[in-house]
Amino acid sequence: MHIDLLEILRCPQTGERLLLEEAVHDGDRVVTGSLVSASSGRRYAIRDFVPRFVPESNYADNFGMQWNKFRQTQLDSYSGHRISANRFWSATGWRREDIAGQWVLDAGCGAGRFAEVALEAGARLVALDYSSAVDAAYANLRHHPNVHVVQGDIYALPFARGFFPFVYSLGVLQHTPDVQRAFASLPPMVAPGGKLCVDFYQKSWKSVLTPKYWLRPVTKRMPKRVLFSMLETLVPGMLATSRALGKVPVAGSGLQRVVPVANYVGILPLTEKQHREWSLLDTFDWLAPQFDHPQTRATVKRWLEDAGMENVEVLMAGHLTGRGTAPRA
Repeated sequence: MHIDLLEILRCPQTGERLLLEEAVHDGDRVVTGSLVSASSGRRYAIRDFVPRFVPESNYADNFGMQWNKFRQTQLDSYSGHRISANRFWSATGWRREDIAGQWVLDAGCGAGRFAEVALEAGARLVALDYSSAVDAAYANLRHHPNVHVVQGDIYALPFARGFFPFVYSLGVLQHTPDVQRAFASLPPMVAPGGKLCVDFYQKSWKSVLTPKYWLRPVTKRMPKRVLFSMLETLVPGMLATSRALGKVPVAGSGLQRVVPVANYVGILPLTEKQHREWSLLDTFDWLAPQFDHPQTRATVKRWLEDAGMENVEVLMAGHLTGRGTAPRA
């Protein structure tokens, strides 16, 4: 943890500033220590350079498992393609020069695929996740001098309100227990005149027909390591089947939907090895999460407007995406 993060951090229960105690330093970063709320006495550990505001085990354990196993898979610096960058800039509508030198909050960073994009644009970035994926994110991003990784709860964010000129949450909110409440925690973090971007799986009649929703009542209850081991065996065959069905004239794209596997052939410019890795990662991501709540355009628009956001836009940018600007007054 960088010392200057103390200016931003707050006790998630009381909103008070935190004091640093028992710190062990490595240069300008804190390796271990405690963050203490002076009046309440609440204590939060800093471990392996990361402030920890949540229990070690929680509903997002599967995400911690997958991102630590696939730490680099979706990083553009690893894949050699601008897949994450293209999604980030398309979803947010921001420009590199907008966020250069600005504080940016990534709420639900996973292994840091979008955080890497923002950091390379020159942002001063706080990457937050509920799961142990923060360890993968820190390992991936620690060479960036402007990165701050925090393990925290989106329902009780440990930051000063109204601080961040830019806040985004991509691929995260639908996997929280209460999506509306998770979304509602983000607008208060946005500085006056600042920008917010969120995205969701889109809720539609097509989503009801998606095989993952037929399987999830069973797979989300399976031990995650058992499910992952099973998918390691099954995904190569399912991917080959999906590819073969995709070649069927006229009906190919429809037939592919029957096979519950993420297939990016012809969609993403990956090597064969990368295709298999992304397929396994995203198929596990479909089937393992405890929660999966798609949203409609009308709902996302209403949430942004009810939060007082201005210049509200709801569009398809890979996923159902909502954007808005915090009022200046």
